[in-house]
Amino acid sequence: MMIHALSDVQTKDIGIDTNIWQYCVVLPKASIGSNCNICSHCFIENDVSIANNVTIKSGVQIWDGITIEDNVFIGPNVTFANDKYPRSKQYPETFLKTVVKKGASVGANATISPGIIIYEDAIVGAGSVVTKDVPKNTLVVGNPARIIKNLENETK
Repeated sequence: MMIHALSDVQTKDIGIDTNIWQYCVVLPKASIGSNCNICSHCFIENDVSIANNVTIKSGVQIWDGITIEDNVFIGPNVTFANDKYPRSKQYPETFLKTVVKKGASVGANATISPGIIIYEDAIVGAGSVVTKDVPKNTLVVGNPARIIKNLENETK
């Protein structure tokens, strides 16, 4: 495990062979698995679970209520939201749960609305705005994101 000296990592729940680069903040109750790469300028809140073999590129904030399963790729500057009706200084009792299932990829600058499930091996194209669940083995793009391809028979 490598935690860059210029990061503020408060959790002890980090697996082996995980790298957390400079200018990251990870709060104390977050859970991060093994063999992950958390690139610079990321923020990971408390009620967050990140599994094994996950790559999170620079500039990503992962808020309370977000679960990222094994072998997921999160591109640079992906934006997650966890509150459908945000107001300053007003917080819901619980945040909506967002799950990125195993093997999924989310392209750069995509926006993921709260309460979404991105199913296994799905791909969200760069810049897409995801407003509803993304089915397994599909490619979605656009605003709002729409299915443009079934990836079931694609080689990996």
